[in-house]
Amino acid sequence: MNETPADKGAVDIQGILDVAPHRYPFLMVDRILEKTATTAVGIKNVTVNEPCFTGHFPGRPIFPGVLMLEALAQLGGFLVLSRDEHKGKLAFFTGADEVKWRRTVIPGDQVRLEVEVLKEKRGLCIVQGKATVDGELACEATVKFMVTDQKAGG
Repeated sequence: MNETPADKGAVDIQGILDVAPHRYPFLMVDRILEKTATTAVGIKNVTVNEPCFTGHFPGRPIFPGVLMLEALAQLGGFLVLSRDEHKGKLAFFTGADEVKWRRTVIPGDQVRLEVEVLKEKRGLCIVQGKATVDGELACEATVKFMVTDQKAGG
């Protein structure tokens, strides 16, 4: 994984691709700024070229809230899957609680994603996440996923 201790666990896109099974157009995390054993901070750069904007909404592009939720789930999944004991595994999104959207996200926005693992037991992970733009809360949720031995692509 492309990370250096001086960068507080920062991970570039190649390091993300080495762990995350997601690929274009569904990879929702562009960079990880900080990573510890239980927390991560990442970035999603929203551009007008995102495929979702062809239909959401023509003439007034708004980044779908469910994709912000997916970005939080992906960052939480990356955090857990980057551990040695989970190398090569997948994390399947199983649910979300207390989801709230507070502001719209539009092309040109940079979404800051923050997650913290609240609980992890027998592969079930519960992560608290929030997404902000320019310091304003855009989305928050408690995200659940299951880590499985099933390999990507098979």
